[in-house]
Amino acid sequence: MATPTHIPNLPIGARVEDTFLVLDVRVRTMDSGDVFSILLLGNSTGRIPTEPFWPARHDEIAGLHKGHVVQVIGEVGTFRERRQLKVASLRQLPTESVNLLALLPSVGAVERYWEVLDGWRREVTREGLRAAVDLFFEDEEFRRHYEQCPGAVYGHHAAIGGLLKHTTEVAAIARTIARASGADLDLVVAGALLHDIGKIESYRWDGLFDFTEPGRLLGHVVLGVMMLDRRLRELPTMPCSDEEHRMLLHFILSHHGKLEWGSPVPPMTLEAEVLHWADNASAKTASVAEALRDDDNFPDGPFSAALRGLDWRRLFRAGDASPPTGNGGS
Repeated sequence: MATPTHIPNLPIGARVEDTFLVLDVRVRTMDSGDVFSILLLGNSTGRIPTEPFWPARHDEIAGLHKGHVVQVIGEVGTFRERRQLKVASLRQLPTESVNLLALLPSVGAVERYWEVLDGWRREVTREGLRAAVDLFFEDEEFRRHYEQCPGAVYGHHAAIGGLLKHTTEVAAIARTIARASGADLDLVVAGALLHDIGKIESYRWDGLFDFTEPGRLLGHVVLGVMMLDRRLRELPTMPCSDEEHRMLLHFILSHHGKLEWGSPVPPMTLEAEVLHWADNASAKTASVAEALRDDDNFPDGPFSAALRGLDWRRLFRAGDASPPTGNGGS
């Protein structure tokens, strides 16, 4: 496949002729009753919405659904200071004719992440903990799935290899906090490595990032606990102590911090608290960094629009321009 169009760098007026994934088909109804559709198109570099397809053009997109692949010719325009693609022509391509993974966002080569994580894994001195972790991270099939799995369906680390990158970040942050707080480093590293294993059963990445049926019904936290407990109990002898077993399960169950954030129980040990905040730091900083890179979030100067995914905060991008002047105030 040729080098994909770099969506984030497309200037207004740029001609576009390339292959894209249909990430969403958004159907809207006007007060007048007129119905229009907007396609959200994407490739490995980013995403861009199309201009509306009004009723006179509905035949052009009839039958298109999320996950389809289309060949598009068009031009970049704007609406309300946000870019959109004015589509001149569009045709659906057979999915089997396209390498779908090449159209999805990716973190790139993953060897550097494995090198770091495997090094920290081998430094775990408690044999039972290391054996429990190795049940997964020495398994070639698990590693193959883990290094492809996105870190999320949307939002932070939503990319091929995103889960592995996120895990590396969590482990790096957690190790630093553990040393500063006096937490048990072996427990923290084991928890960091295992906390998101359920995502490989919760997500799918076969053309689109989406949830599996178990992922929707149970979620990655519950699936991760089930995976760990099942793998340990399949062995003739439990490799770790009963207390270590419980702690590893607790790390998975509590790493989101609160029930409303997806954790059935809150962190109840120092190590679980360390893991929760390391996980949160990796996710939030990745979300902020991604938002800062997106020029569409900054239609007017260095302050972004209010961003829904970041608690409606307006981010400041230093060096863009002087802050907008106002009338003062408190």
